[in-house]
Amino acid sequence: MKNSTKKPSPDATENYPTAGAWRRIAAAIYDGFLLFAVLFVASLIPTLIVSRDALGASPGTNSVVHELNTPLQGWPYTIYLLAITVAFYGWFWRKTGQTLGMQAWRLKLESNDGQRVGWTQVLRRLPVAAAAFFMGGLGYWWIWLDREGRSWQDIASNTRVLQLPKQKK
Repeated sequence: MKNSTKKPSPDATENYPTAGAWRRIAAAIYDGFLLFAVLFVASLIPTLIVSRDALGASPGTNSVVHELNTPLQGWPYTIYLLAITVAFYGWFWRKTGQTLGMQAWRLKLESNDGQRVGWTQVLRRLPVAAAAFFMGGLGYWWIWLDREGRSWQDIASNTRVLQLPKQKK
């Protein structure tokens, strides 16, 4: 009888450990800075288009402080920013399973069956992740209580976050 031991493919993640809370929070903070920049640019573009004073027109007063024209506000603007946020995370998670923060901290998101996450999972994961983070990180600390090391967003979306090994040079 032959002893056939297959080497796992580089993408095979079944033997990787579940990521810990501290790494996940560090990656979330890193991604938060990136998302802030994306939302800033996403807000700047329509503001420049809609605002008359944005192109250098003088408000016609000698006052030092001017009231800024705020064309973007209310629920349409909120929905616009939420759509940008969903697109940001959804694109990264659906493409490679990693945002830039997750890449920096060697984390990977995948479905419990080892496949890439779907849009339904993204849409389930994001609001739960936001709640988990803004409730003092309680959803992340849950990792220490769960036998499988899952956070609230992992449980809600049937996903897992794995700790990838260091790349050999």
